[in-house]
Formats: sequence, C-alpha cells, structure tokens
Amino acid sequence: MSVFEVDDIVQSLRAVRRQWRESQRRLLEPGGRDLPSREALKQIVEALKGVLFPMRLGPPELRQDSEDLYVAHSLDTALHLLHTQALLELNYKHRLGDRTAAQLHTDATEAVRSFAARLPEIRRLLDSDVLAAFHGDPAAGSVDEVLICYPGVLAMIHHRFAHELYRLGLPLLARVLSELAHAETGIDIHPGAQIGASFFIDHGTGVVIGETSVIGTRVRLYQAVTLGAKRFPRDAAGHLEKGLPRHPVVEDDVVIYAGATVLGRVTLGRGAVIGGNVWLTDDVPAGGHVTQAISRNDNKIPAAVALS
Repeated sequence: MSVFEVDDIVQSLRAVRRQWRESQRRLLEPGGRDLPSREALKQIVEALKGVLFPMRLGPPELRQDSEDLYVAHSLDTALHLLHTQALLELNYKHRLGDRTAAQLHTDATEAVRSFAARLPEIRRLLDSDVLAAFHGDPAAGSVDEVLICYPGVLAMIHHRFAHELYRLGLPLLARVLSELAHAETGIDIHPGAQIGASFFIDHGTGVVIGETSVIGTRVRLYQAVTLGAKRFPRDAAGHLEKGLPRHPVVEDDVVIYAGATVLGRVTLGRGAVIGGNVWLTDDVPAGGHVTQAISRNDNKIPAAVALS
C-alpha cells in the first residue's frame, strides 16, 4: 500500500491537462510528444559548435588529420536530428490541418538544407565576432581564449544559429536555442534580432536585445545594456500587435556602455557613444555622445542626458 494517496491527484492532473489541450486546440489522440525537445536541441547545438570549430569546440581527442571525417559525421547526425525537430515544429504550427504530412516533410527538409548551406557564412561571422572581442578587450590573451571562455561569444554562436532558423520559418526552434544561451550566460538575445559582423558583448551579464533590433557592424555592448521596446500597441480588440518594429536601430561602430537602456524604434547613428546607465528614448546623430551629467555641487544625477 502506498504511503501517499496519489490516485485523486493523478485524475485531477489529467482533467487539468485535458482542459488546457482543448482550450489550445491541441491534439487529443494518443501518440508521442508534438513539441520540439529542449534536450534534443541542446545536443544539436553542441554538435554544430564542434562542426564549426572542430579543433577547439570538438572532442578533446580529435586530431587534424581526421577533422573532415569528424565534421562530416557530426554534421550529418546533427542535420538529421534537426530535421526531426523542425518537423515537430511544423506539425505543431499546422496542427489544424492546412498542410499535408508530405508537404510538411518537404518543408522541413528544405529548411534544414538551407540552414546547412549557411553554415560556412555563420562560421565567417563568428570569426569576425571572435576577432572583435580579442581586439576590443585588453584582457583577452588569445582568440582561442575568447572562443572557449567568453560568454558573449557563446551567446553569439547560439544567436547566429537561431537567427537562421528564425529566418527560415522555425521560430520555436530558434527561441529554444536562444534561451539555452540565456540560461547559461545571462545574455538574452531574441533570435529575430538582426546583428552584423564583428559584434562584441563585453562581460555580458544582463544584456537584453529585443526581437526587432537592427545592429550594424563593429558594434560593442557592455553588461546590463537593454535594447528594448518603449510601448506595446494594441489592436481594436485590445490584443498586443506583434511583429511591429519596436526596438532600436544601432548603426555601425556604435559603443553602448554598461547599464544603458535604449527604448523604442530610435536610431543610434554611426559612431555614436552611449554612456553608462543612460536612459534613452530619442535618436542620436552619427558621432553623438550621450552621457549622464553629474552636478559638481550635490553629486545628483538629473533626469536629462547631455548630448555632445
């Protein structure tokens, strides 16, 4: 006889699950899970990191003379796993039956093929991110140290993968990849954000980059920077309008220092410098500098910022 009476709880949990599934128009017939697996996607991204950087992020016993063999095997395995997860997302997305099983299988295959074809370009972008971190941080001892140690680089590896999946119509897979990095690094980058080459997040903890952010090349961010939305428009029924541009545009060669918050669809012009702990909701011209003005008399920080 069980010490704990669980039968009534099990029955109640079943009723709650059924109510949720019916309200969400989820499938009720028996079968396997109909959502992608966070655990599977973690396995996929680990394999892909080894594919892109086999001698640094691959297995410790790997030798250069077997590098291509390892890459081929790992890539093939990762793409098959990714295809399974892509098909789960597409089945979930079209669960009301607007596409046939054959069409969904074809869609998943094409998406994964397109993703695979982008891997060389993703590697080139990540190389530029690693170099930006190495040249931008005087504490960096080598590019290898940057790649295997820096949380900002790890977050960008996930983001470069996630953004491609997002662009290919697999936003749920993309979001899982970004949240895996968020959990590990404390850096929250929405997979929809467009980020150019040579991007460097120094330290990184607490950085937030929203879905519709557009970031140019050679941009540098420090810890606790937020590129967020200022307001959330609603439709006539009171529902949030999704997909509208609502996050900042950051042009080339901008630097944003620790703790700065930039909100709304504002533009930070090329070469602008945003000082630490600034709260900004207006455009900044190219070459502009925004800082907090501190009074010499009472050492208080006024609400306004100084633009030079």
